[in-house]
Amino acid sequence: MNKARVRATLLALFLPLLLNATFTLKNDLLKLEAVQLIEKIGTELQTKTGVHTYVLATNEHFPERYNLVAHAKQYEENMSKPYVLFIFAPYATITKRSEARGRMGLIPSSDRVRAMYNYDDVRDAGINIVAIKDSNTPEDKYNIGILQTYSVLADNIATSKDITLENTIPDEMGTMVMILRILVYSGTLVLLWLFVLRPFYMRMKHGKK
Repeated sequence: MNKARVRATLLALFLPLLLNATFTLKNDLLKLEAVQLIEKIGTELQTKTGVHTYVLATNEHFPERYNLVAHAKQYEENMSKPYVLFIFAPYATITKRSEARGRMGLIPSSDRVRAMYNYDDVRDAGINIVAIKDSNTPEDKYNIGILQTYSVLADNIATSKDITLENTIPDEMGTMVMILRILVYSGTLVLLWLFVLRPFYMRMKHGKK
């Protein structure tokens, strides 16, 4: 099977998930498995608290001092109040002089919603993962960092209402890495079966080589 056909098949398999994503407003960075986890956490939080938590994961190269709040306004019609919008932009310029990149933003729909979470705790949950030097690729760390930040945000909001969520992930980097790897490997095995092992098995079953 050539690459074009593989891409077309993958798109057909996963496009419904992307189209039905409720809490992922833009996704340039997340693996499909990560999107599923975000939807699961977001749905539980919204059901139990009425608060919507959205993610905007972008690979856009925002310039220095770019206004993330103004940028978020173009997505307002896709969000329901009360909400918190989590923006993750790893390629945004912090300062030209240092060439440092990477910005996160938490934009609540009101001061009342802002009081439901600790900004520093939520932000640091992602930064601590993305900034650490280890064997994970930047893309994997972005996925882990986004998931951990989103999970801590959801837990903060739920705790403010004396509610416990069942689908959030413990704030432990080792746990996050293990979960992400399991998801990625399981997805790889499914694709391997669909496009390599199953066709080979079918040919052998019917006596073809």
